[in-house]
Amino acid sequence: QVQLVESGGGLVQAGGSLRLSCAFSERTFSSKPMGWFRQAPGKEREFVAAIMWSTYYADFVKGRFTISRDVANNTLSLQMNSLQPEDTAVYYCAAEPRGRLLVNEYNYWGQGTQVTVSS
Repeated sequence: QVQLVESGGGLVQAGGSLRLSCAFSERTFSSKPMGWFRQAPGKEREFVAAIMWSTYYADFVKGRFTISRDVANNTLSLQMNSLQPEDTAVYYCAAEPRGRLLVNEYNYWGQGTQVTVSS
């Protein structure tokens, strides 16, 4: 019943920008922590950003990525600027953390959207 659907991924050149969106079906998510994670082939899923009353970012995206939430439209967004090849990964929207926001311990996940950055 709970659905998280990511969109906005694609192929961009280094230095380019993308805006990812996550549409969520559960209205209560608007008042609970949500986050973005990413996973590259052969690597563990890693924290990118999270939002509740404030925002939290992984060090490697600070100053480049911005997480936001549109409560009225039940969407979570991730604006990604100055993309680099190392940002290439599948990006996942997550909701309802079971533990710390920065840890891969969320109850709900989207299917992911591919982001590929060419050099």
